Amino acid sequence: MKNFALIFIGILFFYQGLAQNYIPTKENLEARKEFQDLKFGMFIHWGPFSIPGSGEWVMNNRNITVKNYTRLEKFFNPIDFNAENYVSLAKKAGMGYITLITRHHDGFSMWDTRYSDFNIMHTPYHKDIVRQFVDECHRQKMKIFLYYSLLDWRREDYSFTTGRTGKGTGRKVQGNWSDYIQFMKNQLTELLTQYGKIDGIWFDGYWDQVQEDPNTKSKKLYIDWHMDEIYTLIHSLQPSCMVGNNHHMKPLEGEDFQMFEKDLPGGNTTGFGGASASSLPLETCETMNDSWGFNITDTNYKSTPTLIHYLVRAAGMNANFLLNIGPMPNGEIQTEFIDTLQKIGSWMDINAGSIKNTRGAGLPLQDWGILTQKGNIYYAHILNYSPGAGPIQIKGLNKKILSVKSFTGGIPLTFKKVKEEIQVDINKIPWDAYDTILELQSN
Repeated sequence: MKNFALIFIGILFFYQGLAQNYIPTKENLEARKEFQDLKFGMFIHWGPFSIPGSGEWVMNNRNITVKNYTRLEKFFNPIDFNAENYVSLAKKAGMGYITLITRHHDGFSMWDTRYSDFNIMHTPYHKDIVRQFVDECHRQKMKIFLYYSLLDWRREDYSFTTGRTGKGTGRKVQGNWSDYIQFMKNQLTELLTQYGKIDGIWFDGYWDQVQEDPNTKSKKLYIDWHMDEIYTLIHSLQPSCMVGNNHHMKPLEGEDFQMFEKDLPGGNTTGFGGASASSLPLETCETMNDSWGFNITDTNYKSTPTLIHYLVRAAGMNANFLLNIGPMPNGEIQTEFIDTLQKIGSWMDINAGSIKNTRGAGLPLQDWGILTQKGNIYYAHILNYSPGAGPIQIKGLNKKILSVKSFTGGIPLTFKKVKEEIQVDINKIPWDAYDTILELQSN
């Protein structure tokens, strides 16, 4: 009974900071639908952490002190940065939105903020990066989401004594936690009042302050994050702005979409996931190599087919695919990333109709691939198949199928229903190296 009481208290503590009775506005619900229609976005991890060329966690991984890490500010001068190039690249790749790092765990702010001296205006570059990105996204009609880190390896008013990371940055004094909460509110207010329409805020979770009981697997927060106040602030400033939080758990009241890190919805190959997919719009984020931030030694680039298959599978599971780039310190994007995005874009030029504006068909992965759905039309994405192996078998589609044809070229195909399967003969159609797509019309 004592253990149960402790667990119950922990649960109450966990939930006391959640937004209560959240009712999304009409504008917010419309934004959710538009978000789901886009299906493909660009994630951008960039800041002074790119200078050592060892990823965005370099401050933590090398135990760089606040004093020494601050010196990077004087070296961050991205003279080759051009927001138009970024947005145009994303658009040509078939992406519909960009999620930009505004402040990562190192505490550096990529905009002209009044609430921290550690920001882009104190670098030799001395130009507001967030302003340039947001303005260009608005100009090119690209939706813009802003990533904002909840934890901070720099500030003393962040509860670093209970946090699991950032222990080696030399902080000695534990400041006032309420000051940190107010600091975040102040910065979020700047981002949501000084840059025009912002389509979403992407929080990177508070996993740093979560303790898991090894026996019960229940999770307990060390501190109150005041998420109810923060979520309410965001929705009051911009009602249509979507809020997501990468806490790797069941969505909380006040959140508008659910994200999965380096896994498809419900998956847990990395140890970050395990939460089941909710009815909210879904998103999975992934890297193009193994790193989020620029890593000069990471050449483990994912192939174009691998990333297209990831995008297709995410769409089939009713999720968006947020694909990351980690720009170099000078503001350039690696040629490897550009080349791959251009190849994906060429594929999307032909096949985007089977991805964008679709929803998951509510069916699991098939041996050969997965289905997406747009009204009474289903798209069978054949990802694993050897030409000449016979008809594909579509399982679980309990609809009367009126016709089947190839997505490219519209070649009619013969099909039949055998018990609970729809068998389609695909030997007459050209084979696509990435994804051979069928279009099924139902009643």
